[in-house]
Amino acid sequence: MAKLTRRQKENKSSATNRLRFSIINDDSHKELFSFRSSKFYMILSASLFVLLLIVGTYFLTSRTAIRQTIPGYPSAETKRMAVENTLKIDSLEKVIEMWSFQVANIQRVVTGKEPLEIDSTAVIRDNSGVKEENTELFAKNDSILRNEIKKQEQFNLTFNKTKIEQIEGLHFFTPVKGIITDGYNKALNHPYIDIAASTNTIVYSILDGTVISATWNDDTGYTIQIQHDNDLISVYKHNEQLLKATGDKVKAGTPISLVGNTGKLSTGSHLHFELWHKGEAVDPTLYIKF
Repeated sequence: MAKLTRRQKENKSSATNRLRFSIINDDSHKELFSFRSSKFYMILSASLFVLLLIVGTYFLTSRTAIRQTIPGYPSAETKRMAVENTLKIDSLEKVIEMWSFQVANIQRVVTGKEPLEIDSTAVIRDNSGVKEENTELFAKNDSILRNEIKKQEQFNLTFNKTKIEQIEGLHFFTPVKGIITDGYNKALNHPYIDIAASTNTIVYSILDGTVISATWNDDTGYTIQIQHDNDLISVYKHNEQLLKATGDKVKAGTPISLVGNTGKLSTGSHLHFELWHKGEAVDPTLYIKF
């Protein structure tokens, strides 16, 4: 049997040497706690403790609600939203594919070809030849359309000045807030409204436009008329004072006059308001909230 060298004996001795850990009262020198172990068992115990700490931390953060406190960790609500978004994206992809299929059929019909059978949207995914053909056809038709629009823009000076002919849907600014004392009644020769308001209350333009008349009249007092787009004209009578002159450009909500009681036909402080469309008087209360 081979004999151990001196270094091997020292290593073996250091590994098997028992260590003693004690807790002693400093005043009475009485031993309160004592623990004996070897260097090998101390290293083994420390390793097991660290391993258990790592495993315990992992299970604590992955199996309990504590994991939601980790920055960047998805919550249950986030996961639910992610699933919903995935389903929505899938549905939208199917709708877009169906639209592409329908556009392809329309293009084939326009060019005199037979439409494709709508058996499944998978036809669009799998039939690469149809895809390439549709892409080329779309590019050709798009080029023709662009050239046509370019010609129209070249010779049409009012291309970007499309006007709305109807007045429904227009946003009117209220000329003055008050009580309607006499409403619109075309049958009784009263195609306008009278709005009672305090003297010197500001009157506003209902739309953008140009002042076509700002004068004095013995019957209606200070009167102002504004021409708007879409063949609209607004008329404001019995004003105390006019703030705009003939030819002035005004914006919707611009002060144009002050409420008054001028003219022989006025019976009190109010605004006589008329709205005309294509030469016909219309009821302002149908489009403006007073």
